[in-house]
Amino acid sequence: MATQRPLGFWLKLVDGLINQQFDGLVEEHGVTRRQWQIMNVLTGSPSTEAELTKVLKPFFDSESDVSAAEPVAELVDSGWVADDGGQFMLTAIGRESLARLSEVVERNRTQIAEGIPEEEYDAAVDVLQRMAHNLGWSE
Repeated sequence: MATQRPLGFWLKLVDGLINQQFDGLVEEHGVTRRQWQIMNVLTGSPSTEAELTKVLKPFFDSESDVSAAEPVAELVDSGWVADDGGQFMLTAIGRESLARLSEVVERNRTQIAEGIPEEEYDAAVDVLQRMAHNLGWSE
């Protein structure tokens, strides 16, 4: 009988696989993961670079990488985001591109959860959230 692997093994493995697949999906459409996240934030309202950096901070690999400056500048250069005196907003092209990307991302999320009943998926997320709280995380 095979040795059961610990929770940390599965968390790291699944996280790595999700990241790898997701990064490949969005890059096929001409954006990075950070740019996709920025575009999603901008669907709500215009934001400054500092506001975008604050929202994205939990997703950066290290403190030294925490800045939305480069990904925002690239989105402005591509015409997907406009800069109105330091307030960034999606352009019409950016909204259309994000809509297409959102369809691709939703198909990917469906694939990840394939064969997993909704209540099991919800339970897994609930357990992980409680574990995070137990380890000191707070929103």
